[in-house]
Amino acid sequence: MLKSNFKTTALAETKDFGKFEITPLEPGFAHTLGNALRRILLSSLSGAAVTKVVIEGVTHQFTTLSGMKEDVVEFILNLKQVRLSYNGQEPIQVKISAVGPGKIKAGDIKVPANVKVVNKDLVLANLSDKKSKLNAQLEISTGYGYLPVKKGASNKLGEIILDASFSPVVRVNYHVETDRVGQRIDLDKLILEIYTDGSLKPSEALSQSAQILIDSFTQIVNPTFEKKEPEKEEKSENNETMELSVEELDLPTRIANALRKGGYATVKDLDQSTIKEISQVKNLGSKSVDIVINQLKDKGIKIKKS
Repeated sequence: MLKSNFKTTALAETKDFGKFEITPLEPGFAHTLGNALRRILLSSLSGAAVTKVVIEGVTHQFTTLSGMKEDVVEFILNLKQVRLSYNGQEPIQVKISAVGPGKIKAGDIKVPANVKVVNKDLVLANLSDKKSKLNAQLEISTGYGYLPVKKGASNKLGEIILDASFSPVVRVNYHVETDRVGQRIDLDKLILEIYTDGSLKPSEALSQSAQILIDSFTQIVNPTFEKKEPEKEEKSENNETMELSVEELDLPTRIANALRKGGYATVKDLDQSTIKEISQVKNLGSKSVDIVINQLKDKGIKIKKS
């Protein structure tokens, strides 16, 4: 049986870039290790990101905030670029409180000692004058890879869910060279280049990815399979739908505004009403009512006629 007898050398390393040499390897092993490590580095390392935000005075993301140059969508896109270092298991709440005029940067996020903002100079928003202010509560979570937003995932009015990229590794390159030891001239040399977002050192990323592979291969040699029981959902899908705001029903803005002015802020409000009562909302014609009813049907909700 072949025995591994090689060493790993850091040829260069900064906080967000590392170049490593692994040699000497048996013929073919450089490609095997390089491809496996690259895949793990890009997909399986834990990281942290902003996953939720509640902004004072904002009920949904398709709006603006008085005195802020960026609209809420732009602000959210900037929040997605915030790079964080956090090793906790549970989501954590942090805040931004700022008064204009001036720029709001990632470094203005008030975080506890166990959370570090890596790119503190990232501009999140610009406030125009002394009257303008921004108060927001963010939720930071840990995870793996990319987490897209599930439609209707929020169950709180005004809470905006963000899709998040947790991976601390930005890019990985590898190439293979030939190496020679003594009389053997057919050995491999693996060169790995690892780029991170600065929240994790490249050498630590390499070590963690190797450990993940070790754990996976150990499971083949000495399996310790544990059957997991399915987690109980705290709320049914229907209950989550009831908490959606009228804006989240993908209704035209005119119809959503008319419903809100008529006292219908959420799907639950509509469900507790009738078609006849909804038809009496000011500036809501019969065609608009039909649009509302059809959108609710798509959510599995049927409104009584009277």
